[in-house]
Amino acid sequence: QVQVVESGGGLVQAGGSLRLSCTASGLTFADYGMGWFRQAPGKEREGIVCINWNEGITYYIASATDRFSISRDNAKNTLYLQMNSLKPEDTAIYYCAAVSRPFVYCSGSASEFGYWGQGTQVTVSS
Repeated sequence: QVQVVESGGGLVQAGGSLRLSCTASGLTFADYGMGWFRQAPGKEREGIVCINWNEGITYYIASATDRFSISRDNAKNTLYLQMNSLKPEDTAIYYCAAVSRPFVYCSGSASEFGYWGQGTQVTVSS
């Protein structure tokens, strides 16, 4: 059974940094494309960035390109999201998602991904 579990969220002041992790089990991690999404209160879930098995990367949102960095360690079955220069508008629940093929279309649609974690809360205070 495929499971993905996020960790690393918390409360941080504006301008601070957080590193989210997503540990996967029940799969051959290198065979899966991965992505990070977030959902703010009262808003729809939005894609942030996705990564192929070979670390090809596509960003969904322009505001993340110079502040957020995705990476993966296939040997550790772990996905990361390094977030710098955080802003109050980054406050959301952050989700890790997996798709059962090595390459992600990265269309921005959450429906591409079949496996989701429970999310980790990120709160940025002003």
